[in-house]
Amino acid sequence: MSVGLCLGHVCCDKRLWLDALGLSGRVDWPMGGKPNRLYLDNAPEFKSEALRRGCQQHGIDLDYRPPGRPHYGGIVERLIGTVMTRVHELPGTTFSNPTARGAYDSEATAALTLAELERWLTLAVASYHGSVHAGLGQTPAGRWAEEVARCGTPTLVSNPTAFLVDFLPVIRRRLTRTGFVIDHIHYFANALKPWIARRDRMEKFVIRRDPRDISRVWVLDPEGRDYVEVPYRTLSHPPVTLWEQRQAIARLREQARGQVDEATLFRMLAQMREITAVAQKTTRKARRDGERRRHLREEPAPGHPPPPPKGKGDNETDCVSAPFDDIEEW
Repeated sequence: MSVGLCLGHVCCDKRLWLDALGLSGRVDWPMGGKPNRLYLDNAPEFKSEALRRGCQQHGIDLDYRPPGRPHYGGIVERLIGTVMTRVHELPGTTFSNPTARGAYDSEATAALTLAELERWLTLAVASYHGSVHAGLGQTPAGRWAEEVARCGTPTLVSNPTAFLVDFLPVIRRRLTRTGFVIDHIHYFANALKPWIARRDRMEKFVIRRDPRDISRVWVLDPEGRDYVEVPYRTLSHPPVTLWEQRQAIARLREQARGQVDEATLFRMLAQMREITAVAQKTTRKARRDGERRRHLREEPAPGHPPPPPKGKGDNETDCVSAPFDDIEEW
């Protein structure tokens, strides 16, 4: 999934994305288009069926570096090191390992939301594009412009969603009279009806699923040419992530529910979401309010301001002060 998202970002025009981040006009990111070749190490995610099928469909060659030759990865490892050096300067960094982190409380210090982190990373990479690269002797943006002038602009992906589907994780299932069943959830669309009539003569279908939203899947037709979008059979179910679905199943099994069905699964998902929503509303506010009250020993009753502090040897009549003399400024 991560590789597919990365390739989708590589091959698409960046202008709409920059506009969505509120960085249009501030950042120039002209790099984009389908590569002719991907240079890869031998990690399992680079040898997945999803990646191989997607690259074959889009005419992208896969070139794996020789096993046991880590120095071949220097062309990308150095860049990753540069980016991570900057990332570790952000509040809330977890550092490279627990030893480097020491007593630093990453969770308490964290300040950026995911959206803010994405904007920060975008600005960081854009500044790298404009800085002189020691190995190139020029900026990466300058080298890109030279190569585009020499070779032409690479082909940009016009439909990012359709492109991403070609790289999503692959599932294989047989078609039933009511559609497909994947992890206790039923999927159906009218487009499946012609195939249902001859399902007994068909092999398992190739199905793609986006883990970030499993409310729909994409089914490759028997001729292997096009994908058909197939939603939940019960359209009233809310979209959920694969991680939520797995958590709900684990919770049901903890409760000794031997048989997990679709209705029970979505009831558990609703309960989990309700718990999360309440926690999100209260946790941060309660913690912040607690910090503000930490210095107080006893809070006065509502509507009764606290009495002014007594000086040494003062009696009740000596403690009258002018209004608003001792109000703390925030």
